[in-house]
Amino acid sequence: MSETIVRIAAGGDGVTGSGRHFALAAPGDTIDDTGALSPGPHHQVPPCRHFPECGGCQLQHVDDAAYSAYLVDRVAGALAQHDLATDIRDPHLSPPRSRRRATLRALRAGKGVVLGFNAERSHRVIDMRECHVLLPEMFALVAPLRSLLATLLGRKAAGEVRMTLCDQGVDVALSGVVAEGLAAAEALTDFADRYALARLSLDEGFGPEVRYEPRPATVTLSGTPVALPPGAFLQATEDGEGALVAAVLDAVSQPSRSADLFAGLGTFTLALPGQVYAAEAARDAVLALKAARPGQPAEHRDLYRRPLTAEELAGFDSVVLDPPRAGAEAQVRELAGSMVPRLAYVSCNPATFARDARLLVDGGFALDWVKPVGQFRWSTHIELAAAFSRGAG
Repeated sequence: MSETIVRIAAGGDGVTGSGRHFALAAPGDTIDDTGALSPGPHHQVPPCRHFPECGGCQLQHVDDAAYSAYLVDRVAGALAQHDLATDIRDPHLSPPRSRRRATLRALRAGKGVVLGFNAERSHRVIDMRECHVLLPEMFALVAPLRSLLATLLGRKAAGEVRMTLCDQGVDVALSGVVAEGLAAAEALTDFADRYALARLSLDEGFGPEVRYEPRPATVTLSGTPVALPPGAFLQATEDGEGALVAAVLDAVSQPSRSADLFAGLGTFTLALPGQVYAAEAARDAVLALKAARPGQPAEHRDLYRRPLTAEELAGFDSVVLDPPRAGAEAQVRELAGSMVPRLAYVSCNPATFARDARLLVDGGFALDWVKPVGQFRWSTHIELAAAFSRGAG
């Protein structure tokens, strides 16, 4: 007797009504008694030759409708674990070839180098020869970087390449490599100049050292150029950033005084109206944000160890939270005990978001809506923005 795939599990497998899991199955596919799969209406031909071997994508075999439903189901399922439900808005999906930051792995292979994402659930590196998620100007650097690394990676050595598109071009940071002597230093500079990099940094075990930066690297956020420190966090796609900013502004309405907690470089700080206090644990990011908006309050503060107290939160019309994957439990407990009327919560982890949402609801907030954002196209990684309010939402 055949079974039909009814949903996609958190890890990307298709799941039948009886709960059986099948890899690379899409909703609407049927599975016969032998386990053979017959594609259904939501099963598409994966565009990339490296799928499913490459760990950069897990869901290239499903169409946009099924991928959107997956994002909604992930958020709804996480909330249900904490007896919560709300309006889940239509997801925003970043288009193919729009990723503006990525970390690639490099391994010595004979006289050459393999460079790409790790294979799924493996430390093996897939030698990237095409990519349907990276911006074309970033993918264009993969082959030249492979040649450069062949001169820098030692025998059996592993390296890492971090690429970020900024206002001046691509910012490249290399780690796990050694560039000793004048010839190696000149090779790095020549490479950066030839490919018009915005910046080239090298980490030989003591932190990133800038080797090439003809002009200060910046990223423009809500119309304001902000210095981009090496390794600083940036939303994965420009359009995804725009979707999150729009959702945050919708959630907080028109505040006159806001707090942006886990502010980073100011993705939301710089978009908010009125006076905005920003708090961030990364010192370089705080300094960049202060320079971008002189005279405005920005504090170097670890919100895990020293969250803003309910008393410190008094007087804010709204608060924006954008914590790392671990969530913001300590800060959320203070918010739950405060009288802040509106809260926008941006998360990259539905599970910790749902845990924190339960604390906020128990503290008197209403969870008004959630907007899923699929910045990491065809992956199981989910971003979201949510609106909380006290009283009617």
